[in-house]
Amino acid sequence: MYKNIVQVIHNTLLNHVIFLLQGGMNCCILPKILSMRNATITIATMLLSGALSAQGVFSNKTQSVLEKVIQDYPNHFHNIRGELISQAQKMAEYKSTLQLPGSPSSMVVLTGNTGAAASEGYSWTCTVLETESFDKARERFHNIYGELSNSIITLGTQKTFILNGQYEDPVPDKKPARVVFSLLPGVGDLKRLRVELLLRQEDKGYKILLSVNDHDPMLGAITLD
Repeated sequence: MYKNIVQVIHNTLLNHVIFLLQGGMNCCILPKILSMRNATITIATMLLSGALSAQGVFSNKTQSVLEKVIQDYPNHFHNIRGELISQAQKMAEYKSTLQLPGSPSSMVVLTGNTGAAASEGYSWTCTVLETESFDKARERFHNIYGELSNSIITLGTQKTFILNGQYEDPVPDKKPARVVFSLLPGVGDLKRLRVELLLRQEDKGYKILLSVNDHDPMLGAITLD
């Protein structure tokens, strides 16, 4: 986003300089160029300030929480596991210490044979919204997608990734609407990581879920259905 702003400013300044120079060389040209340059720099400062402010507000909400979850993905979500909810032979459910503001619940689920890395799976799931109103659910689903799409995720190694996914518009009384995000570029173990946004209909209304899954194509995915 910032590169685009800088490019627009550069092109605008260049066009103004060319226009002034085409008017003929005289003693007034240099002051005009400098004046135009100062005005453009002022506009640039305002644009960048606004962009940074918007990014700051944005990063304090959905993206900020999701970034912290993804940062703990290499640790199998160990640092965000809270109280143990239930445990079976091949599954354990924990409360999560991270969840989106206003969401009713979130959990970390471990599946597979503990200690056998090849067959283990890990997921963080947050129930974002439960409502009887489809319109309210669709609006929230769209807003969450807008907050996440093409957002920047920074890991502890200071490497940055872009969260990318194709939007699916929810339709009443149809199959669940699902958006699968991936981190670009996908490298190493991050190729297995999948962020999933889901809106589905239930007996008493609609539910929106956001999850971070450890997805292994050879074993199948941990899904939200």
